[in-house]
Amino acid sequence: MKFPQGCDRDRDCDRAGRRRRRPPALRAAAALPPLLLLLLLPRAAAAPLAAADSSGEAEPEEAAGRRAALPDCVRLARLLHARAAQLQEEMCEKFTVCKNSMEMLAQNNLNLPKVTEEDGCLLAGFDEDKCLRKISSGLYTFQTYLEYIQETFTSEKQNVQSLCYSTELLAHTIRQMVVNPDEVIIPDSATQESLRAKLKSNKNWIEKITTHLILRDFTSFMEKTVRAVRYLKNTRSFSV
Repeated sequence: MKFPQGCDRDRDCDRAGRRRRRPPALRAAAALPPLLLLLLLPRAAAAPLAAADSSGEAEPEEAAGRRAALPDCVRLARLLHARAAQLQEEMCEKFTVCKNSMEMLAQNNLNLPKVTEEDGCLLAGFDEDKCLRKISSGLYTFQTYLEYIQETFTSEKQNVQSLCYSTELLAHTIRQMVVNPDEVIIPDSATQESLRAKLKSNKNWIEKITTHLILRDFTSFMEKTVRAVRYLKNTRSFSV
């Protein structure tokens, strides 16, 4: 009996030679980029810092695990930055909502996360733990804003969904590198619902401008995130 091309008789096809359908979860996992699959795998890099010993130093294998996660974080951060920048260009082309276009109409109350000098992410006075806390907290906060974009930028809904998922993945990965992960601020459900209601109250004519501002600030946030995690990877990298 002949089976469809690429079909394994013992695993993929039934007795009649028809290809078995994969469960939805497996089909979704197979569609993920290799980088995301790598980050989803259990690994030492996802474990929080071990308690310091009497000398005040972390265990060597824990430090090595954190070093191993940094290249993945750099690649994923670059990917997020590129996707956000591309979505900005799509908005400009489709809706003529571009840089410096009608931004004065948007209410200046979005409170979008920003990386500032006080966050310890600049090369001068770099504070790795403080910076990672800020980045992870900011990425978690951006989640609700990105979900809003899914509803307003419907022509790019699939791309925005991917952006949301990857953002949460990076937020979680970086959070596990913080000395005390509980110090990372993750908005609770009440805060998220309040923000959703606030964003949805926008008039239709201001939705696209709000979407543009979110993408603009997210792109800027990711640019600074790329610099910070790349700096850690290339220099200090949680050295023992």
